[in-house]
Formats: sequence, structure tokens, C-alpha cells
Amino acid sequence: MTTKNVYIEAMKTQLDELNANMNKLDAKAKEAKADARDAYLEEMRKLRHQSKLAGVKLDELKEASQDNWDSMVKEADKVREAFVHSFNYFKSQV
Repeated sequence: MTTKNVYIEAMKTQLDELNANMNKLDAKAKEAKADARDAYLEEMRKLRHQSKLAGVKLDELKEASQDNWDSMVKEADKVREAFVHSFNYFKSQV
């Protein structure tokens, strides 16, 4: 398996895990009191947006040529890291 394929598969696995965990947090947020629920749901909306951006970057990586692979990886890493950081912060607040 090429380095590109290994990287793409690892990123996909991580995003799938984060999305599954977001679904669990979403259920927990819906059980919260009304005032807290609105704040949780807003944060979940932001996390879903970041998840979507990370998914777009993953799709772009799949199509990347060898010539622009390194720059695409750097961009994808930034988006993924932002998503992971936001998710972990939100999770710590719930």
C-alpha cells in the first residue's frame, strides 16, 4: 500500500471515529436542560461543519496528484487538527 493510501485510510478512520463520537455527544446534548441544550446544539452545528470541511479535504486528497500531494497533506492536516481540537474541547465541556 502506498504512503498516500495509508495516509488517506488513517484520516478516514479518524474522521469516522470522530463522527461516531459526535453522534453520541449529540444524543447527550439533547438530554440536557433547555438552556444548556441550545448551547450544545450550536456547538454540535459547528463541529458538523468542521467535519464536513475535513471530509472535503479527504476527498481532495484522494484526487491529489503526486505533484501537489505534500501541500494537500499540510492543508488537510490543519483542517483535521482543528476538527480534532474542537471536538476534544467540546467533549471536555459536556
